[in-house]
Amino acid sequence: MPVCDDGRRDVPTSAEVVAVEADEELEGPFDIDDFDDPEQAAIARLDLGSVLIPMPEAGQVQVEINETGVPSAVWVVTPHGRFTVAAYAAPKSTGLWREVASELAESLRKDVPKVSIEDGPWGREVVGSGGPAVVRFIGVDGYRWMIRCVVNGPEESIRALVDQAREALADTVVRRGDTPLPVRTPLPVALPELMAEQLRAATEQAAAAQQAQAAPEQQQQQPEPPQPPTDGARRAAQGSAMQQLRTITGG
Repeated sequence: MPVCDDGRRDVPTSAEVVAVEADEELEGPFDIDDFDDPEQAAIARLDLGSVLIPMPEAGQVQVEINETGVPSAVWVVTPHGRFTVAAYAAPKSTGLWREVASELAESLRKDVPKVSIEDGPWGREVVGSGGPAVVRFIGVDGYRWMIRCVVNGPEESIRALVDQAREALADTVVRRGDTPLPVRTPLPVALPELMAEQLRAATEQAAAAQQAQAAPEQQQQQPEPPQPPTDGARRAAQGSAMQQLRTITGG
């Protein structure tokens, strides 16, 4: 704040007040406890239980299901590629992402021609490239949680995709919960009820279609019932068996 020549503090201008307020604004990702009314956090965000993510323009949702039918990852698909945001249990002190980033880089080097660590808005970002697609890992440490954002898209549009992912990440809200969890435990993903119903219907429809397709094949593969052999057929079968036995034993 400016100070007059006589030592008295000058009255701040409106522009200076706005600048101070902007500096004091919280920068996301946010914790659900940052909101006086937690229900406000769900406005204009996709509520996935542990994370609430703002959807970019023209964004669509792609859900990955594990063997038990439980959602394991939710991808936001855009014309530039796709990204996913997931939260994990972490200690109260920060620093988990730095460990995870080093491990990710080491693991990527086994499969990706080029791996680098770059500085981003929240610190380290791990980048794997060298093929038709680029993968980037963005991490943020919070209070008892850590966020990992995975960005995956073609090289020609990866910059626009990373900008979309960072913009979404900066406005993401984490719902950690009070349940004690081991460090690095993925926080559970829960789909909105309408989306869960659509997923169940699509899964049932796909299973029914698969069964209908498999039924004619099973009927074609069913062997004909055996017929009682004639004497000649019985002798031929016995002869064939004996020939095979001799061949195997060398007799």
